[in-house]
Amino acid sequence: MRRPIPIAVCCNLLFVYVAYWACRLIFWAENHNALADFWKNNAFTDILAGAWMFDTSAIVYTNLLYVLLMLLPWHVKETATWQQMCKWIFVVVNGIAIAMNLADAAYFPYTGRRTTASVFAEFSHEGNLSGIIGIELLRHWYLVFAAIALIFALWKVYRTAAPLSAHSSNSRYAFRRRRKRRRYPLLPYYLSQSICLLLFAGLAIGGMRGGWSHAVRPITISNANQYVTRPMEAAVVLNTPFSLIRTIGKQTFETPAYFATQAELETAYSPVHQPATVPTSTPKATSSATVPRASVSGSSLFSNKNIVVLIVESFGEEYIKGGYAPFTDSLRQQSLTWEYTFANGRKSIDAMPSILSSIPMFVEPFFLTPASLNDVGGLAHELKYEGYHSAFFHGAENGSMGFQAFARTTGFDEYFGRDEYNADKRFDGDADFDGMWAIWDEPFLQFYALQMSELEEPFVTAVFTASSHHPFKIPEAYRDTFPDEGIEIHKCVRYTDHALRRFFETAARQPWYEHTLFVLTADHTNTSDHAEYQTDLGLYSVPIFLFDPSGQLPCGIQPGVAQQIDIMPTLLGCLGYSRPYVAFGQDMLATPADSTWAVSYANGIYQFVRDGYLLQFDGTRTTALYDLRADWMLHQNLAGKQADRQADMERTLKAIIQQYMRRMNQNQLVITDE
Repeated sequence: MRRPIPIAVCCNLLFVYVAYWACRLIFWAENHNALADFWKNNAFTDILAGAWMFDTSAIVYTNLLYVLLMLLPWHVKETATWQQMCKWIFVVVNGIAIAMNLADAAYFPYTGRRTTASVFAEFSHEGNLSGIIGIELLRHWYLVFAAIALIFALWKVYRTAAPLSAHSSNSRYAFRRRRKRRRYPLLPYYLSQSICLLLFAGLAIGGMRGGWSHAVRPITISNANQYVTRPMEAAVVLNTPFSLIRTIGKQTFETPAYFATQAELETAYSPVHQPATVPTSTPKATSSATVPRASVSGSSLFSNKNIVVLIVESFGEEYIKGGYAPFTDSLRQQSLTWEYTFANGRKSIDAMPSILSSIPMFVEPFFLTPASLNDVGGLAHELKYEGYHSAFFHGAENGSMGFQAFARTTGFDEYFGRDEYNADKRFDGDADFDGMWAIWDEPFLQFYALQMSELEEPFVTAVFTASSHHPFKIPEAYRDTFPDEGIEIHKCVRYTDHALRRFFETAARQPWYEHTLFVLTADHTNTSDHAEYQTDLGLYSVPIFLFDPSGQLPCGIQPGVAQQIDIMPTLLGCLGYSRPYVAFGQDMLATPADSTWAVSYANGIYQFVRDGYLLQFDGTRTTALYDLRADWMLHQNLAGKQADRQADMERTLKAIIQQYMRRMNQNQLVITDE
C-alpha cells in the first residue's frame, strides 16, 4: 500500500533502526567471550540511549540522499521509475551499512574496537586483500547469510510513497482532470513537502551532532564511553558506519591545555631523556626495588653490544603462560623481565613505532596520521651516532604495512623483505611463501640469523614475524606436529615458537651471538580463551624480556610495569648512550618499581597503569580506577574513592598526553644537533 511520502520515509528509516539493532545483537553474540558481562555491567536504558544517538547519526548521514530525493517537491515523483530508483538507493546504501556492521563483528577480536577510517590507509598497499576477504567470508558464512537476510528484509518491507496525484490514481489523466477542477491543486503538496523538508533538516542537524544545544559538540567515538562501564564495551553501543564517517579527514592530534605553562608541563613529565640520569618521567621515585643501575647501564661491559629485537606476531602473554610456547617460556626464564608487561597498541602498525621509536598509539596509529611525516628518531637513528649499522627484516612483500617506509624514516640502513629473501640462493624463495602474508617464520628467521653474520658490527636489527596470524595456517609439513587445539591460533603459536627455537640454535653458532643483547616482545595480543586476558587491560598483555647470552645482564622477574615504549630507552641505557633523545617510555633499569608505568588508548579512553592501579581517563575526566592486585578483572570501580592517588595519576597522564600531542603537532620528536 502506498503512503504519503513523509510517512513512507519515516517507516523506511525505522526499519533501518531495526536492522542496526539486529547487527548490534549479532556483533555482541559473535564476540560474547570478550563481552560476556556487557548486559550485566550496563543499564539497558543507557545502552538504548547510546545506541539511539549513534545509530541516528549514522542513519542520517547515510540516508541524506534518499531523504532529499523523496522530500524535495519534484513532479517527477509521479513516475514509478523515480520511486524504484529511490528504493534501490535506499536498499543499496543501507545494505552496505549492514555489511560493514557485520564485517566488524568478525574483525573486532583483532582490534578491540570498531573500525575507523584509518583502515583504508592501513591496508592500502596490500595486494592480498581479496584472498583474506574470501577466506573470512567462508569462515563467517553465517554472517554473510545474516547480511543477505537483513538486506532482503529491507527490500521486502520497504514502503513505497504515494504519487503526486494525491492518493487517487497513478494515471496522468486523473492528474489532469484534478488540475482542471482546481486552479492550485499542487499547493498543499508543495507546502507539506517543504515543511517536512525543513523539519528533517532540523532533525538531521541534531541527529548528526548528537544534540541541538549550542554546548553540544558533534559526537565522536569517545562519547560512547559515557553509556558503558568498560572502554571495550563502547564498540557495542557504536556502529561501524558512524565510526568510519566521524574519523574521515579528522585532525588526529589536538593539543589539550591541561598545563598552562611549559615549565609546569615539563615538571610533571618530559619525554626528553638525558644521559646517565633518571628521566623526568618518573616524578614519584620513592622505591629502590629495581636492578642496580651501576650494574648494567653505562657499563663498559655493554658498550658496542649488538642489539637484536624480535617482534613476534600476535604472541600474547596468554599463549606463553598457557604452555603453547615452551621454548619462549624457557628463554624468558633466562632473561630479565618485569612483573607486568604490556603492548601500547592493538595492531601490528602500532607496534613498530612503540618498540623501535618509543612512540605509543594515541587516537590513531602513528603510521596513518600526518605526524608520520615528522622527523622521527628511534633505536637505529640514535645508535647511528655510535657507529652502529642497522637493518630491519620482515618476510612480507616489500612495502607491506608501511614497515619499509617507517624503517627508512627512523634511520635503518637496510631493509630485508620478501624480495631479498627470494634473491638469496641459500633458500627456496617463494616456495616458502605462506600464500597470504609472508615467508613462513622458520625459514625467514633462519635467513635473519645468517644475514646478520654478513653485517658490520656493532649492529642493531629488528625482525617482525608473520606466521602466527590470521588466517591461522602453518606449513603442511607441520600439520601433524602442531595439530588444531584450543583456539585456531594455538597451532600457529606452537609453530612460531618452534621457529624461534631454530633461530636461536642457528644464532648461537654465529660469531656475533655472545656479544649481542636480544629483546623479545609481541606486536599485540590476538584471540583469547581466558577471561583474565579479555579485560580492558588484559588485551594488552604481551611478553617483554631481555636475553643476554653472555650472562652479564641480571635475569629474573623484576617488580614494576614495562611496556613496549620502554624498550628503546632501556636498551640505550644498557649501552651507556651519551646523547639526549626523545622517548615517551622510561629506562626500566633506572626507574624505581613504583614509578614505572604503562599507557594505552582504546575507544576514546586512555589507560594508565602505575603502582598496581589502573586509571581510565576520557580526556576530560577519570571514568574508572581499579586496584589491579585485588581486582584484576576490573569489577570494582574506585573512581572518587582514592582522591589523592587518582589526582596524582591523572596529573601524570595529562602531562604525557599534552607532551605527546604538542610534540606531534610541532614536529619535536627528535633532538637535533643545533
